[in-house]
Amino acid sequence: MAPTNITGISEFLLLGFSEEPELQSFISGLFLCMYLINVFGNLLIILAVSDPHLHTPMYFFLSNLSFVDICLTSTTIPKMLWNIQTQSKVITYEGCITQMFFFILFTGLDDFLLTVMAYDRYVAICHPLHYTVIMNPQICGILLLVSWAITVFHSLLQTLMVLRLSFCGELEIPHYFCELNQMVQLACSDNFLNDMVMYFAAGLLAGAPLSGICYSYSKIVSSICGISSAQGKLKASSTCVSHLSVVFLFYCTSLGVYMSSAATQSSHSSEIASVMYTVVTPMLNPFIYSLRNKDIKRVLQAFFRKAAIKRPFVFS
Repeated sequence: MAPTNITGISEFLLLGFSEEPELQSFISGLFLCMYLINVFGNLLIILAVSDPHLHTPMYFFLSNLSFVDICLTSTTIPKMLWNIQTQSKVITYEGCITQMFFFILFTGLDDFLLTVMAYDRYVAICHPLHYTVIMNPQICGILLLVSWAITVFHSLLQTLMVLRLSFCGELEIPHYFCELNQMVQLACSDNFLNDMVMYFAAGLLAGAPLSGICYSYSKIVSSICGISSAQGKLKASSTCVSHLSVVFLFYCTSLGVYMSSAATQSSHSSEIASVMYTVVTPMLNPFIYSLRNKDIKRVLQAFFRKAAIKRPFVFS
């Protein structure tokens, strides 16, 4: 008998990582800790950047990256923790579509913001005398607005492509959130067009920013090599180390692990890949930028000193 086409589905089942009860508590505790570290760490970055001394293009984009990282993890982790707590795997059809939309949106924004930050470092090192003219507030706002516009359009396009699909049979997603590829594979209608759009968009929206980052840093390396003093080389390169570390983490985990999972056709590998670049990398970003950045450490130390001085007066 041919499968019945269900056009009025109401829910999906998120299978998550493991069904063993003894592992559920461990997974819940682990992800709760990572989520809280991510939220509080990135909030501290945003708080530090609010200091008037850090009102520069680099810190402007960094604060936006921290905001996007909070939103990215908040899209998936709270629902997973709620399902574990209630011992339920259900997510509504509307909730699944909404989660997928925002996940694609914030993942794309992460990608574009890293590219814009690479361009900012390129201008600062290769054209230092014109930096304030090129990276003026209007240009920074336009770059951020364009990044939002492109990613919103892409996310909306992918969501509308999924909405045209019909689903039937078992509606179990072997993941801890509604991932686009898993959703498309569940459809019982023809998904060839979805696959074409998905892979074309992934190649374009991942390849173009990565090419931009590689081009920016090739010019940066050339400029640094042209600096005569060793101190000047060290000062110029130190401003790029934090950003390069984040780029390395984001692309190596998202591209490298996904390529291996595609080769093995393992949904478990896909889950691990998603955790690495949507949870672990945003959690590590505040440490990478704060530990290697004297300005942020100085502002945060001043903030905590003021908080410690004010506390006795609050209690009295």
